[in-house]
Amino acid sequence: MKSKTSSGFEKIADRITCFTGSSTAFGIAAAVVIIWAVSGPIFKYSDTWQLVINTGTTIVTFMMVFLIQKSQNKESKAIQLKLNELIAASRHASNRMVDIEDLTELELDMLHKYYATLSDKAEEDDDIHKSHSIDNARIRQEEKNKRYN
Repeated sequence: MKSKTSSGFEKIADRITCFTGSSTAFGIAAAVVIIWAVSGPIFKYSDTWQLVINTGTTIVTFMMVFLIQKSQNKESKAIQLKLNELIAASRHASNRMVDIEDLTELELDMLHKYYATLSDKAEEDDDIHKSHSIDNARIRQEEKNKRYN
C-alpha cells in the first residue's frame, strides 16, 4: 500500500538516497577525488587546493548524515510495523510485544533478561518445536515438564 501523497522533500530524499547508494554515485565520487589529486601539481598543492576537497567532503558528509538517518528511520518504522503485524497475527505470541520500541532502556533490559531465561529453558528441552511465550512461559514450561517427565 503506497501513499500517493508524499511530500516533495520525501520524494527528493528518496531519490537522492537511492542514487547515492548506486555504483554511478561511487564512480562520480571516485572521479572527483582522482581529478582533485591529479590537479595537485597544477595548483602546487596549495592550501586552497586542499581546502577544496576538505570543504566539499565535509559538506557532502554533513548532508548525507541527515539523509541516511531519515532513510534509516523510515526503514526502521516499516520493520517495526511488519513485526507488530506478525505478533498480532500469531495466536501464541504475546501482544505485549507490540510497540516495545517505546519502552525505556531499563524496561528493555528486563525483557532481555526474561528472554535469556526463556532461551536457557528452551536449550534444556529436547524438542526444538516447543513454544515459550512471555505471558505464560512458566505455566507452559511446567505443563511440558509434567508431560515429558
